[in-house]
Amino acid sequence: MTPIPSVAIVILNWNGKHFLEKFLPSVIASDYEKFSIIVADNASTDDSVPFLQTHYSFVRIIMNPVNEGFAKGYNTAIKQVSADYYILLNSDVEVVKDWIRPVISLMESDKRIAACQPKILSYNDKTKFEYAGASGGWIDKYGYPFSRGRVFDFCETDEGQYDTTEEIFWATGAAFFVRATIFHELNGFDEHFFAHQEEIDLCWRMQRAGYKIYVVPSSVVYHVGGGTLPKGNERKVFLNFRNNLLMLAKNLPASEKFRIISFRICLDNIAGLQALVKGDWKTFRAVQKAHLNFIKLNLKHKNRDHLPKIKFKKLAGVFNGSVVQKYFVEKKRTFSEILGFKK
Repeated sequence: MTPIPSVAIVILNWNGKHFLEKFLPSVIASDYEKFSIIVADNASTDDSVPFLQTHYSFVRIIMNPVNEGFAKGYNTAIKQVSADYYILLNSDVEVVKDWIRPVISLMESDKRIAACQPKILSYNDKTKFEYAGASGGWIDKYGYPFSRGRVFDFCETDEGQYDTTEEIFWATGAAFFVRATIFHELNGFDEHFFAHQEEIDLCWRMQRAGYKIYVVPSSVVYHVGGGTLPKGNERKVFLNFRNNLLMLAKNLPASEKFRIISFRICLDNIAGLQALVKGDWKTFRAVQKAHLNFIKLNLKHKNRDHLPKIKFKKLAGVFNGSVVQKYFVEKKRTFSEILGFKK
């Protein structure tokens, strides 16, 4: 009889006692034979740790000495965790009872599958997809991430239209299933990212290394979203713009890099100017800071891995067009409309 693979559910926490109190019981009730729960605390200043110690003494706590962000916070914790699979789970996620088994079953069927995600629906409106990953992450040829069920800020109603298990470009960090050996093989998340899009970068590197990423919609979780840095936060805007450019610089082949990054910087500046016209100085300033910091980091950390550079269009989950044009110019809102109902 094939042994049941072990699963470690690792929840990164920073001042999230209210989320742990609300959602940890659903995680504990998960129906799987061999799982453990670890809370990696990023130097919280609330009562998260005393709460866990009092009410959930069986949950292992890893204490990070400072707030290391999503990327380094998880890297630090996972070095101390042993399992066949890790599930990196946001603290603001409610899970259903049988959410683990369908994903692990798929990953066990194909050793080239490195990472997966469940279907992500909104906790506040369970009929709608949630921003962070929806039913599987895609990317367009200019590096803009979007999802089956979510394009920019438009989240579709879930009517079963994206219930097929499919290969995708990236899996959401809100509920990230990853094969432990491959996470370590690729040195985990890039810690320069701090937070935002580090999971997309890792999935891109996984594809470059010959692995596959999948969404398994038969597994469902409900995500609150925006729990740490709310939408419009200047730091969040900075990280999203900077990290997207870092990801492109790291992973694009030389033949595509200059053209795509130059075009992206132009589009970023247009977005920043539009914000400025509306009186949004914070967004404008964040975009400019993102570009300056990107240039600094890119010059300092060139060629940080030796994986093959593969053209966008040869990877799974890539839309060989502009999602910006489709959404803002052609007014197409849904994933299916943008792809023309075909990949």
